[in-house]
Amino acid sequence: MKRAFDIIFSLGGILILSPFFILFWILIKSESKGNPVFKQLRVGKGNTDFSLYKFRTMYPDSQKSGSLTIGGRDPRITKVGYYLRKFKIDELPQLINVLKGDMSLVGPRPELRKFVEIYSQEQLKVLSVKPGITDYASIKYFNENEILGHSLNPEEDYTKIIMPEKLRLNIEYINDNTIFKDISIILKTIVRILIR
Repeated sequence: MKRAFDIIFSLGGILILSPFFILFWILIKSESKGNPVFKQLRVGKGNTDFSLYKFRTMYPDSQKSGSLTIGGRDPRITKVGYYLRKFKIDELPQLINVLKGDMSLVGPRPELRKFVEIYSQEQLKVLSVKPGITDYASIKYFNENEILGHSLNPEEDYTKIIMPEKLRLNIEYINDNTIFKDISIILKTIVRILIR
């Protein structure tokens, strides 16, 4: 039932939002060189890597200077990218990941391999399900970039404080998830974006 839900709503979302996809593509392309869609290897179900899609919000090759985005005004972020990130529009291409079966609409956010490698045995449980576009942790840490922007050691604070709490929330979701809970998380995510 969850897969059917994902297919129907991801396909519907792609069809409805396709004119905006074209608009965002043009805006990104007009501001900086490079492919408007950014692909990054993330870890999915079964501890396997897959290519996650996003609208590119940084200048080309910015990932070479660090994998975490620090603060709302990270200088690597383009002007268009700032607004795409602010309203989570950069995540919309992941509807394609959902349609392909790499991801679900709701589930633990997929991490980079470097962070998965330091998961505990208990935390590895998040890899037993498909990763998602949104989850409880995404709502709680909606302003994660701003939080890390005030940190003296962002990566250490992420791995020792934020990531463990996100994983705890993810495991809590895995232990008790229903289609109705997924709908609730999607609605709460939309509300959080609108009232930010």
